[in-house]
Amino acid sequence: MKSTITGWGKCVPDNVVTNDDMATFIDTSDEWIQQRTGIKERRFSHVNNSDMASVAGLRAIATAGLQPEDIDVVILATCTPDSIVPSAASHVQKKMGCVNAIVYDVNAACAGFLYAMQQAKAFIESGIYKNAVVIGSEHITWLLDWSDRNTAVLFGDGAGAMVVQESNDESEGEIYSFKNGLSSDKLAILEVPNFGSAMNRFTPYAAAETTWTFDGQEIFKNGIRAMGNASEEAIAASGLTKEDIDLLIPHQANLRIVEGLERNLKLPNAKTLKYVHKYGNTSAASIPTAFVDGIEDGSIKGGETMVITAVGAGLAWGAAAIKLGQRVTPLGETDAALPEFDGTGVDVIQESIDYFVHGKKEIQ
Repeated sequence: MKSTITGWGKCVPDNVVTNDDMATFIDTSDEWIQQRTGIKERRFSHVNNSDMASVAGLRAIATAGLQPEDIDVVILATCTPDSIVPSAASHVQKKMGCVNAIVYDVNAACAGFLYAMQQAKAFIESGIYKNAVVIGSEHITWLLDWSDRNTAVLFGDGAGAMVVQESNDESEGEIYSFKNGLSSDKLAILEVPNFGSAMNRFTPYAAAETTWTFDGQEIFKNGIRAMGNASEEAIAASGLTKEDIDLLIPHQANLRIVEGLERNLKLPNAKTLKYVHKYGNTSAASIPTAFVDGIEDGSIKGGETMVITAVGAGLAWGAAAIKLGQRVTPLGETDAALPEFDGTGVDVIQESIDYFVHGKKEIQ
């Protein structure tokens, strides 16, 4: 039995925050951010992670021509869940109406979507389930210290989803192979160390005082190496060669990292999809939202062989080789959408700006 991608959807908030907007409360500039990251703008969510995840998931289900009741399993890749108990996926199941599905979270940071997709492939090809929904969704701006320009300018919020089903015909495509892993010797280069049950819960402001360990040079070097090696192994495991790859969709973390991966991986016939300038780093949502953008702007026409790859905290990494089906048009529609927000993107995080930037640290 083979598996394939039959549905796709994304949900990015309308609240656009440009680099110039960021410069109104952080010591930075549009030039400084673009030179180092390639990012021009990002989106800030005014709703919970599960709201974005649910909209993306429902759009993917509709694209596949299915109903929420048809879904057997929902896997939510996220490192910013609404809650730990119950899982964020529990909230997603309720909001999506996937009442017949088992649901659970996967946390492999930015590589989470690849981990979840490999599990969906295994579920479908083993015959355990018929219809799987994989969602990558992050409300990562909730975790940021808005006085730290080294991390605050990098991230945005969003969600993307794919439906995985059995492939019965060559024209439907096939999910060929994965190479996922984790290098814990690099754990300390990207970490939010004082968050979770390991922190001292009785320290005043413990939940608010999240700090990031972020070694940009090490992330750059190790990220390119990890994604390149994983991609080469995924291609080899599929029986393909580099010459067979038409599309490369890397994790959209930083334009310099994406371009470094291109130089290292050397896929002679592949077009690389780049959308980091629009959204910043959306962690586990990065690859599925880029995939949907590629379909919407015509970069993906159907039938291509693609490699998707990501690296994130842990150091978690992964890659997959996938043959896309010929169809790139939706089989159904949905009116699922986020509620409107009456304000600007900066207004979404004003309370956090007051706390971190203006020092208003009173507990209400």
